[in-house]
Amino acid sequence: MSTTPGATPHVPVTADTDALPQVMGLQLRAGRPAPPRTVLSWALWDWAAQPFNTVILTFIFTALYLTTDSFLPADIAALPDGDSVKQTAEAGLAAGLGWGTTIAGLLILAIAPVLGQQADAAGRQKLWLGIGTGGLVVSMALLWFVEPAPALFWLGVALISAGTVFSEIAGVNYNAMLIGIATPRTIGRVSALGWGFGYLGGIVALILVVVFYMSDWFGLSADGGLPFRIIAIGCALWTVAFAIPIFLWVPEPSAGRPERRVGLLRGYKLLVRDVVALYRSPVSRPTFWFLLSSAVFRDGLGGVFTFGAIIAGQVYGFEFIELVIFGIAANLIAGLSTLIVGRWDDRLGPKVIILFSLAAMVVAASAVFLLVDAGTVVFWIGGLILCAFVGPAQSASRSFLARLTPAGREGEIFGLYATTGRAASWMTSLLWAVLISLGGATSFGILGIVVVLALGFLLLLPVKAPPRAA
Repeated sequence: MSTTPGATPHVPVTADTDALPQVMGLQLRAGRPAPPRTVLSWALWDWAAQPFNTVILTFIFTALYLTTDSFLPADIAALPDGDSVKQTAEAGLAAGLGWGTTIAGLLILAIAPVLGQQADAAGRQKLWLGIGTGGLVVSMALLWFVEPAPALFWLGVALISAGTVFSEIAGVNYNAMLIGIATPRTIGRVSALGWGFGYLGGIVALILVVVFYMSDWFGLSADGGLPFRIIAIGCALWTVAFAIPIFLWVPEPSAGRPERRVGLLRGYKLLVRDVVALYRSPVSRPTFWFLLSSAVFRDGLGGVFTFGAIIAGQVYGFEFIELVIFGIAANLIAGLSTLIVGRWDDRLGPKVIILFSLAAMVVAASAVFLLVDAGTVVFWIGGLILCAFVGPAQSASRSFLARLTPAGREGEIFGLYATTGRAASWMTSLLWAVLISLGGATSFGILGIVVVLALGFLLLLPVKAPPRAA
């Protein structure tokens, strides 16, 4: 049977429907490393997609534009910043964005693993990567039409939520393609290269925004939210330019599994059967438990970036420029540490990297909470320590799962990876809100992040570590 050059060969399913193929995708690539151009082209996709997360979601578009008084009625926007009516209205904007992203999370929860299974069956991960990437680009480009008017707020929320869904669809297949280019001896450093490129791409994107801002928007009028809308267009063009190499030079991770081609509705039945099989099979049971434990600690990792800007601004009093500079430093530290620790992943194994990272983050986050009265230097040190371990934990988590993924089921397993992550994505947010309400100050929300990271650490401890290459 012919296959795409570099792709993982088709492996038949065993007759026992409760048992998964016992050959791991990485094992089929032992001794066949991908060319450097292929690895670099794969990693560039993370660089290409990063402005959506860094510029649109975290630091610039939503925080400084969509959830500000630009989208409030004129009479409320004209009130002083400390006015309770205005604060309540701005909180309503933040809540609206939260509802939109919650709906996006539910959609990802419902469709990610089934779409991954469909891509596996057809051997078309690159097609779904293209669909997800294209949808992400269109969602960012359409933000051009989100002018500062209350009537257009929900358009902005809808586009950002759609971008989140498309980004996750693309990410499932991007992660699956890792198995097609890495070997058991290189999986850690290749995974780290992707995460590192993502963080470094975020740095460059934020620097460009700072230059844009410090140059007084290059003389452009700020009316109509023009600078922010131009930034959204710039992010879309960035993604198009840097996503091209992965489609040209990275092969499909497998040749497909025709016997698993079913309709979308039957795909859900197949999904349930496969999840049960993950648990029943002694070979694949570690995959089941890792998906569960990683869902928890990845939610804690996400909370570091989701609430980090809020902690910096509301708890430690960071202004706009200081916040953006911190964002640049955070991405730089996270990117460099991820690239460095990637080699340790291959030597020590991903479980050691994840556990050490989680432990260090629990200590650093606790210090950020306990030493809040010591001034901004605490957040600069503690926050950057947190960021130094976020990237290695994320990268090692991906390589951990890649080492446990059966051949021919890359998209499905990474679809479950995305789904279990979304299933637990409420934990940090809930604890954040509850502890702030009980403590009466935003700083108490930090403890929510600490609790989730610590719980993820404990859940990962009994999970059997995947084998390492000699």
